[in-house]
Amino acid sequence: MPANLPPQYFETEKKLKTAKTPQEKILILEELLSIVPKHKGTEKLQALLKTKISKLKSSAQKKASTARRSPIHLVEKSGAGQVVLVGPPNSGKSSLVKILTNANPEIGDYPFTTRQAYPAMMKYENIQIQLVDTPPITLDYMETWLPELIKGADGVLLILDLAESALFDSLMAVMMQLEEKRIKLVIVNKNIPEENRLFYKKALIVANKKDLVSKEKIDHLLKELSREKLETITISSLDQEALGELRKKIFFMLDIIRIYSKAPGKKATFDDPFTLKKGSTVSDFARTVHQDFAQKMKYARIWSEKKYQGQMVNRDHVLEDEDIIELHI
Repeated sequence: MPANLPPQYFETEKKLKTAKTPQEKILILEELLSIVPKHKGTEKLQALLKTKISKLKSSAQKKASTARRSPIHLVEKSGAGQVVLVGPPNSGKSSLVKILTNANPEIGDYPFTTRQAYPAMMKYENIQIQLVDTPPITLDYMETWLPELIKGADGVLLILDLAESALFDSLMAVMMQLEEKRIKLVIVNKNIPEENRLFYKKALIVANKKDLVSKEKIDHLLKELSREKLETITISSLDQEALGELRKKIFFMLDIIRIYSKAPGKKATFDDPFTLKKGSTVSDFARTVHQDFAQKMKYARIWSEKKYQGQMVNRDHVLEDEDIIELHI
């Protein structure tokens, strides 16, 4: 029986050539495994992918056991940004990671199923964003390494279960544990002083499992949650529109822009944009493309959907999301 692999499989397979770390390779192989159609014709391919994943994980574990500091808690950033999921037990963090990324974290209907950091890649339009599932936080317990992981992240999703009777107690437990470690969750559009960036983290409350709660109760809970001065989005695994909105909010949380490179006389490519922080200039982009370009660049041309159609701009021009830049050196 033929495998009949979809085009998405071959596009994803290309990423293996540029993957630098075992962790990146594992993520790509797991994504490939999720794409492969499950039938008799793909049994050998599925087995091969599982074997590769197993070998990479085994190798990583051996390295971790001999290292002075275990890398399992220090997740290397990948993609356009890193967002850490935190929350009380059974709030649905692992299930949400699985839905958003097609990864396969361990999921159970009992507390503390997740015992270590679990990174996976979420696709948003034409970029990949790293989500990191983490062990739950309670009033009495938080993994000792978790605060450092949160401090190094670009943003936080605080996952809550709308159907939980003690929702606000659980919320306060998470907040208290984090603040004890000098981590303060703040609204996404808040300007954070650079010197405080390690401790003040942009966060979004994700109120999960809305399909299990009445609209009246949701309205009441949202009113109460608003006191935390954090933006809240309500979702369920059954609501694709809400999940799409969550992906968009995660992208905006990162405060980044996508820039497309265009070689003179050629068309721009849109499948693998450069990502830069908002407020970046043409000079910043040139430096990202190649360290020498910023110094050697004579000028640049810019295209955008509404404003520019190949106009010349200087190196201090501030870029916007999805600008197309042609560098001349």
